[in-house]
Formats: sequence, structure tokens, C-alpha cells
Amino acid sequence: MSQTLLSIREVSKNFGDVEALKSVTLDLNRGDIVGLVGGNGAGKTTLLRLLCGLYKPSVGDVVFLDEGGVEHPVHNVRSNLGVVPESTGLYARLTAWENIRYHSRLNNISDEAAWNRTIRLARALDMEDDLQRPTRGFSRGMRQKTALLRALSHDPDILLLDEPTGGLDVTSARRVRDLVRKLGEDGRTVIYSTHQLNEAEQVCDRIVIIHNGTLRADGAPKELMNNTNTDSLEDAFVELTQDASRDVDSPEPESKFQQLWSRLTTRKKNPPVGGDENA
Repeated sequence: MSQTLLSIREVSKNFGDVEALKSVTLDLNRGDIVGLVGGNGAGKTTLLRLLCGLYKPSVGDVVFLDEGGVEHPVHNVRSNLGVVPESTGLYARLTAWENIRYHSRLNNISDEAAWNRTIRLARALDMEDDLQRPTRGFSRGMRQKTALLRALSHDPDILLLDEPTGGLDVTSARRVRDLVRKLGEDGRTVIYSTHQLNEAEQVCDRIVIIHNGTLRADGAPKELMNNTNTDSLEDAFVELTQDASRDVDSPEPESKFQQLWSRLTTRKKNPPVGGDENA
């Protein structure tokens, strides 16, 4: 039986009156490559942020289980996680390697260990020659690959990927998929969030479908097709998400800091005494 690494237990997440996730329960096991699939506003990004400890559940628990089975709140064990967000957040003035090295030092990894791991993975992604280039001039695809190397620099047990092949050409996307499959074979757990059902079917041995904040399905692609009496994963997805998608125009509420920052940066300057504000 596979070892469970992350356990999501009856988790709900509310933003004011908006219930982004409702009573989601999942166990993520060592070596699983899990495709997290859903439309815009389904709750995928909220779930990823809960999994990496960026959010805390409104209800329920997200826990990491170590090799002895001891449970830890996920926000206390972030060093066991590697995250590739949709927005990569690279420092443009730094080279790819400097971005990666900075991240690895934050996780107490020596430069030598981080470099040896990075160069090996960079060869797999065909970007070995780009590690010493500033990321300012990188294409979106190159930024995505740099972010992936950064997330793997400290050798995490769990990798969270948000649209990892976005902006990649066909060959580069294939290299990323091959690397993800190899990570699963090596015992890493990968959560692979994507809109592309065909890509999820190629890469993932397990598909989790989220729709309107609820868990609609969890199983192997063929299992989902058999359960819905369909011939493709796309047809299975449509069958499981027939109810209309909720309105996604309501943004996540701003924090108090964000509200204060917005007021400070949009405040009108006082016109000069005796002057015309519209002059």
C-alpha cells in the first residue's frame, strides 16, 4: 500500500460569502501523479494554495505525514513542497541559476548540491546553456522551465504545478511531461493542475475533477470513463460537470493590507493653493 504524504480532510474554504471549496477530502500518496482538472473558477487554485500552506482552511485540515506517520500541519513543512505557480515570480535582474540558488539557500541547501541537481534537470529540459542568462529576456516558456528547476532545487517530496506547460512549444512541453513522469517513478508526488484534458491523460495516473468548489471525481482516467459510460476523458468530464459553472467575476476579497495599499497608491494629490485641480 502506498504511503500517504498529504491528507485533505473535509476541507472548505470561504472568502466572505463565497464558498470557494466545499467539503473536499483527498489522500495524496507517494509516487502519485495527480491531474487536477476543472474550469475557470472551479477552485483548483484555491486547493493548490491550501496544499502548499499559503491558505488555511475555513473548515477541515490539510496535513503532511512523515515517514513515521506523524501528522504535521502543511504550513509547518513547506520545505517538503516544491511549487510552480502560474505566475513564476522570477527576479528579472538575476540569471536563471541565481534565481534557483537564492531559493535553494532559503531551504538550507548548499550551492554545490543545488547546482548538481539543477544541471542534471536542466539537461532534461534542454536549458543547460541558459542557466547563466538573466531571466529578463526569457520567453514565458523559459520562465516556466526556470521556475520548475527552482521548485526542484531542494529535492522536495511533493511538487505542485499550476499549468506547467503554459507558453511552452511542443518539444519543450514534451520534455516537461517526460520529467514529471520520471519524478513519479522516483517516488515524488506531483499535483498537476491543467485545463488540458489530453495532457492530463498523457501524464497523470490519477485524475481529480473539481467543479464549482466540489470534488466530482477521483480515479484513473479509464476508471472515470467506465463510471460515466464514455469513450474519452473529455466526455467523462462533461458528464460529471453538467451543472452550470458559477460566476467567476467575483474576485477574492482583498486583505486589509491590500486595501490600505490600494488607497495609498490611488489617492489624488491635493491641488496647489489657489490652483485649478484640472489645470
